[in-house]
Amino acid sequence: MMSATIYDVAREAGVSMATVSRVVNGNPNVKPTTRKKVLDAIEKLGYRPNAVARGLASKKTTTVGVIIPDISSIFFSELARGIEDIATMYKYNIILCNSDQNPDKEIHLIHTLLGKQVDGIVFMGGKITYRHVEEFKKSPVPIVLAATVDGHKEIPSVNINYAEAVCDAVSHFVENNHKNIAFVSGPLDDPINGVYKLNGYKKALEEGGLNYDEKYVAEGDYTYDTAKEVTAHLLQLEERPTAILAGTDEMALGVIHEIQDQGLNVPNDIEVISCDNTRLAQMVRPTLSSVVQPMYDIGAVAMRLLTKYMSNEEVSDHIVVLPHRIELRDSTK
Repeated sequence: MMSATIYDVAREAGVSMATVSRVVNGNPNVKPTTRKKVLDAIEKLGYRPNAVARGLASKKTTTVGVIIPDISSIFFSELARGIEDIATMYKYNIILCNSDQNPDKEIHLIHTLLGKQVDGIVFMGGKITYRHVEEFKKSPVPIVLAATVDGHKEIPSVNINYAEAVCDAVSHFVENNHKNIAFVSGPLDDPINGVYKLNGYKKALEEGGLNYDEKYVAEGDYTYDTAKEVTAHLLQLEERPTAILAGTDEMALGVIHEIQDQGLNVPNDIEVISCDNTRLAQMVRPTLSSVVQPMYDIGAVAMRLLTKYMSNEEVSDHIVVLPHRIELRDSTK
């Protein structure tokens, strides 16, 4: 059976196609009796408006593209949930793309989404290169970064103050009289890690009267396995760390398990603080003290910012910095 068309609905209801269009699009300038006739005809015929055709006519598809590094990550899935909830509130559909944090794939996905005629894009990635910025600037639709930093602050974005957050966490260690404080980081070529978080780490040490020693900075790739590996190396140092800041909750699990596997105790021998405060923080034992990065809120605020751009609303500040805090649990004394 062929799908019903707007013409079929108009004929069934005894009205013009323009009237059917007004009813479908929620235009209030339709008499209640006429609206009911049209809605009855739509239900009888099983009519479904053609979103593609409507998009071509209005030049809007009410669809937003979301580029995410790893949908299997708890961190990014919570961000995506915040985006999706606000998108639903504003009646936008989502096309979700997984980029594997591969720059070539990220650029390809931007082109693909623009080819799908999306009205806007929320982008989450790692290092924002000159190539990324050029693609963002020439995009015909607005793009907002979520939990992703553009060093030149040209592209709208939503983040926390990563340097300040790490400084607060490391300062907690300093206040607890730790001298050998390690940082198990994600990839240092990502500015969030290699610039902002590392600077926060150095600042806290300096303010605490401690010298920065690069042997206490261990680079992983966000995964549990690499965190375990680099922690094993840290524990072999002649002066092993007595406190470790982990770049993510998943990495913190690797840190804690390696400490325990070597017969040491968290927090009595080594205290641990992580970043992100995902559900993992309360699933591990001991429970994780963590920098609270409001992932859901970052996603939600990024999507709301995008809706303002898509609707040509006034935007007072295109760089949004959300508050953070430290949640102390059992991995610290």
